[in-house]
Amino acid sequence: MTTIDFSNQRLSIPFVLRMPLAMTVGSFSGFALGAAHGGQEASLRFRAENAHRLPSNQAGWYLYHKSKNYNRALGAVKEGLRMALRQAVWVGVFFGMEEGVDRFRAGVVRRWRNSRGSEKDVVGSNDFFSSLLAGLGTAGAFSTWNRLPVPTAARVAKLGAKAGLVFGLVQDVLRVAQGRRVGYVEFVSKHLFGKRDVSPASSSLNTD
Repeated sequence: MTTIDFSNQRLSIPFVLRMPLAMTVGSFSGFALGAAHGGQEASLRFRAENAHRLPSNQAGWYLYHKSKNYNRALGAVKEGLRMALRQAVWVGVFFGMEEGVDRFRAGVVRRWRNSRGSEKDVVGSNDFFSSLLAGLGTAGAFSTWNRLPVPTAARVAKLGAKAGLVFGLVQDVLRVAQGRRVGYVEFVSKHLFGKRDVSPASSSLNTD
C-alpha cells in the first residue's frame, strides 16, 4: 500500500485540507472575539436605552437583569457569527493567495529552465516571500472591500506584510528544523558555503 508524502507541503498539510482547516480555526477565533465585543456592546446599549426607566422594586430588577442578559447573549451570538464569517473569508483569501503565489513562482522557474519542472521546483518556491506577498495582497483586498482611506490602507498594508512575513518565516524555520527543503536556504548554502542538496529525497536517489 502506497502512502502519500505531504512533508514538502506547507505545514505538512495538503492545500485542499490546509485551507478549510485554517478557515475553521479562523472562524472559531473570530467568533470568540466577536462574541466578547458584541456581548459587551449589547449590554451597554441596553443600559443606555433603559437608563430613564430603571426598576423600583426587587421583581423589577430581576426582570431588568434577565432582559439585559438575554440581550447580551443575543448580541454576542450575532456579532460572533458575523465576525466568524468575516475571519474565515479573509483567512481563506490569505491561504489561497499564498498557494497561488507558490504555484506562480514554480511556473516561472519551470519556464525559465525550459522544462516541465519537478516537485523540487514547487517545493523550492514555498517560502516566506510567498507568505509576505499573500499578506500584502490580502491587506489590499481588505482595504479595497472596506473602502479605507489611503493612510489607513497603507497602515493595513504594513500590518499585512509583517503578518505574512512572520508567518512565512515561522514555516521556514519549522521546515529547516525538520530537515526539509527551503529554496533560499539551499541557494545561500550552495553559493556561500559550497554545500550541496542533502535533502532526504536527493540522498535516497544517490544511494540508489
